[in-house]
Amino acid sequence: MDQVRVTMNNGINDYARIRSFINSFNKNDENEILADIYFSAKDMKVPVIREDMKELIRLLLLINKPKKILEIGTAVGYSASFMVDVLKKDVLIDTLELDRKRILIAKENIKRLGFEDNINIIEGDAEESLKELSKSDINIYDMIFIDAAKGQYMIYLDEALKMSKPGTIIISDNILEDGKIIESHFLVEKREITIHDRIRQYLYRLKNDERLATDILSVGDGAAVSLVVK
Repeated sequence: MDQVRVTMNNGINDYARIRSFINSFNKNDENEILADIYFSAKDMKVPVIREDMKELIRLLLLINKPKKILEIGTAVGYSASFMVDVLKKDVLIDTLELDRKRILIAKENIKRLGFEDNINIIEGDAEESLKELSKSDINIYDMIFIDAAKGQYMIYLDEALKMSKPGTIIISDNILEDGKIIESHFLVEKREITIHDRIRQYLYRLKNDERLATDILSVGDGAAVSLVVK
């Protein structure tokens, strides 16, 4: 049987080169304003979705064609704006953010793009905002993007499921902690243990909740794509 060999540099798995190679095929078709928002966010050290994560989201959007999206974690509005741009404005997005400074930047970015009618920023603590949203029967989403405080993902999922239906896609971003998630609990730095353990519990939940069919992908900093099946 043939063995698949992965190039090694100094004993380290050179997966970064493989990812760069794959990303080299991506089309650079964003409009100038959206591209400027992306690079400005990176300059400000504001987390934004990585290139390969963008391509995964683009594909899921085009397959699912959601009319209503919930995003947990607005940051400066890039990912929500990216989704509207892919869907050609034929979507409504509720996006949650606590940081007031980022909210102001996001609102300006959304205005620059002319997406004010498509993106609704809900200010405040995400957990509280989700509980308020889930009280209403009209808040049922076709796609939910979780990209906020990783230690709270389990709470976000509980509320997200209340606003889902069979066919809803739930995307959980940044679930591999730059590879730290594979380390034993006892080898993780003390200050990171809580998040490390919670993310592991979260991944177990995603793979074992009978309401979900989930695949965990090594895209970006790790992504879980879950389909609500019942």
